[in-house]
Amino acid sequence: MPMSAEFENRLYPLLEDIAAHYGTPFHIYDEAGIHQTAAALKQSFARAAGFREYFAVKALPNPRILATMKDVGFGFDCSSVAELILSRRIGARGEDIMFTSNNTAREDFLEAAREGGCILNLDDISLVPKVPEFPELVCFRYNPGPRRSGNAIIGNPVEAKYGVSHDQIVDAYRQAIGRGAKRFGIHTMLVSNERNYGYMVQTVEMLLDLVAAISGTLGTRFEFMNMGGGLGIPYRPTDEPLDITALSAEVVVLLERFKMKHGHVPKLYMESGRYVSGPHGVLVVRAINRKDIYRSHIGVDACMSALMRPAMYGAYHHITVPRKLNQKTAGPVDVVGSLCENNDKFAIQRELPAIADGDILVIHDTGAHGHSMGFNYNGKLRPKELLLRRDGSVELIRRAETLEDHFATLNFEPDVLKM
Repeated sequence: MPMSAEFENRLYPLLEDIAAHYGTPFHIYDEAGIHQTAAALKQSFARAAGFREYFAVKALPNPRILATMKDVGFGFDCSSVAELILSRRIGARGEDIMFTSNNTAREDFLEAAREGGCILNLDDISLVPKVPEFPELVCFRYNPGPRRSGNAIIGNPVEAKYGVSHDQIVDAYRQAIGRGAKRFGIHTMLVSNERNYGYMVQTVEMLLDLVAAISGTLGTRFEFMNMGGGLGIPYRPTDEPLDITALSAEVVVLLERFKMKHGHVPKLYMESGRYVSGPHGVLVVRAINRKDIYRSHIGVDACMSALMRPAMYGAYHHITVPRKLNQKTAGPVDVVGSLCENNDKFAIQRELPAIADGDILVIHDTGAHGHSMGFNYNGKLRPKELLLRRDGSVELIRRAETLEDHFATLNFEPDVLKM
């Protein structure tokens, strides 16, 4: 179900006061819910010796949230220099960080090597000679190509820009050994927001088979395998949740079987973002206009710069009107922002109760890829982020952007190259 009953019970009695104090729009995250889901994920895989979740920083790159993940014992999956710096600012060091970049520049590799380095997860065989300071521990992202299918969000592996191909993977490790690598991991990421746990079981089986094959050829021993993220959440009320218990049980069987056959088994890592934080965030907006033409449109005080998933993916985000939870629907409406783009819609022909100007609407499941995917087209500014803390208080954890922020890059020393 979108937005747990526990989150609703914690938030809704406070919502009018929060909105009055901070103003709308804002994303607000449930610290108790995030901590509970993170701890439950860790416990689900407790039988997999050495299991570790590397939270995907791109899902919710806020230091206050990352600190909660660190408290649970999670590492951090980073795909940019900014994400590396954010993770280090909250105390992550060395193998707490996995740097999974692609089309990586030399400057990015230099940053990755600073402050104790990180686990370097290389996306292409051509990058091996380009790494300035080659680490002792290295990992490659594997792309199985036609051997597996992807899903609608991440696409077909054959068409993906990510990863080392099946035909290149052994040589990639051979070249890494030639540059001094002595410790090894392997990684893949084939789906996004997938609720069919059987797909992830197949991915673990695929990686274990690959580990055995590479080890047999090169005589290497793999310290870990990272099954990627992509664990899905039920955005629609009718969606079935991912069966994490069944997933962990079947994965543990595969690991134990591998250990019996080979005498050792790689540690299991994953890099979930959405699964941990997605259901524990909402975007709170206020209705400011109603327009009735060929359709009825409810205009709110945020736009797709605050949540672009519906426009980018056609994604569904559940919407509730807290004051009117028990009222009947009043017909279909489009819930829209003010961006000069027709796809600036949070909902299309959604059945909602009658909405008046000033009503608060809650857009569910924005705790992953909500604020972080924001942008500034039309000069629109991203909203503030709040945290509903476990003690019931509310904390501002990111201020809203201002016009001064937006215009800051126009303040610079003149620089004219005369030709």
